[in-house]
Amino acid sequence: MNANSGMGFDGSTATLARQAEGDLERSCRRDAIVTAPAEDGIERIEARFSGNVFSPHRHDTYALGLTIAGVQTFSYRGAARFSTPGRLIILSPDELHDGGAGGEDGLVYRMLYISPDRISAALENMSRFRSLPFVQAPVVDDPGLCSSLTEALGELDTEMGELKCDDLTAEIAGHLLRLGDAGAQGTGGPLARKALLRCRDYLAESVETNIGSETLEALCGLDRFSLSRQFRAAFGTSPHRFLVQRRLQRAKALIASGETLAEAALSAGFADQSHMTRHFRKTYGMTPGRFQALTTARPR
Repeated sequence: MNANSGMGFDGSTATLARQAEGDLERSCRRDAIVTAPAEDGIERIEARFSGNVFSPHRHDTYALGLTIAGVQTFSYRGAARFSTPGRLIILSPDELHDGGAGGEDGLVYRMLYISPDRISAALENMSRFRSLPFVQAPVVDDPGLCSSLTEALGELDTEMGELKCDDLTAEIAGHLLRLGDAGAQGTGGPLARKALLRCRDYLAESVETNIGSETLEALCGLDRFSLSRQFRAAFGTSPHRFLVQRRLQRAKALIASGETLAEAALSAGFADQSHMTRHFRKTYGMTPGRFQALTTARPR
């Protein structure tokens, strides 16, 4: 494994706990984020931090993680939460949270960010599926989900590939459905899925365009308020936030590749760097400049 790979995993939480001490020692050397190669609808990272790192923010994805070393602390749904080595974190889309190390020794964790539309597609033909699963407990011990996350997060220096991504998406979607309540936040009727997919695809392909509600209404045949409700049920966020997130996703990739912050902002469809910075911090809990510094710092 190369330096960007961090550590290896197997399906045992006991093994994760045994490996924690060495990783914790390494984590104190330098704060850093290591990213895996980008794949459709899936992002994987390893983070090594000390102190409070992330201010309150929201993702438009499911954030599923393994705490490797140290104590991972965050506020979620009005309460302080803690995860220790070997435990799993499940954050649903658009839920406000912060994050940091719960002790002076630092923190190591790996996270899988998976888009709600991948989860929705994987559950499409399951009889229990009505809307996206919502898991109440953000910190869990679950052997099935642990095994799937361990497989997904074991090697960060290579792509998983389409087949493995699809297999793991199906597994993870099933675990989320089992652990959560897919009907708790339903829209009260069937979703216009084909229309919603047209709308989603148009937004994803139009990050540099100033899009209005009338354009989306004409595209999908729903009024703007029905569209907003159904879009959130299907994809975990509103059409506007989905568009902003796609812009941020592009900006983040450009920053990690070496673009200046100003160039990344304009290339991603933001009016200027300050406009990007405001949205970046709301979504990722840090400024673009801080992200730029972390992605260029590699653990040794």
